Amino acid sequence: MALPRNYESQNCSVARSLEVVGDRWTMLVIRSAFQGVRRFDDFQDELGVARNVLTDRLVRLCDEGIMRRVPYQERPERYEYRLTRKGVELWPAVMTLMMWGDRHYAPEGPPLIIGHRGCDGTLTPRFTCDSCGAILGPGDVMPRPGPAA
Repeated sequence: MALPRNYESQNCSVARSLEVVGDRWTMLVIRSAFQGVRRFDDFQDELGVARNVLTDRLVRLCDEGIMRRVPYQERPERYEYRLTRKGVELWPAVMTLMMWGDRHYAPEGPPLIIGHRGCDGTLTPRFTCDSCGAILGPGDVMPRPGPAA
């Protein structure tokens, strides 16, 4: 039996979450936001996504409270898009998905290494630093090119 296009009718938190973030472009926008991208043109340059698709995803993320628009210029009016607390809570999911992809779909090595700002160790699947053992969150790490970059 195929899943209906709208998962809201299912009594399942995974299905309900996928209704919001289960689209390729949505997850890539969120990933880019974790890497410090904030402005529309920068998201577009980073992702190579069509403007209408990016607009749709950013509006949806703001409507869902995952991101918020913050003005940075008055004339013309321009906005940055920043993760909210709800958005930052997606960090473990994004990092787990990245590490899973590195293990199964990066035969030449990971394209990106998530390094600990404090000691330059790297993020482990337990969200600790492999060098000093510190528990790491999104503010504690800095991405850097990996072997397959």
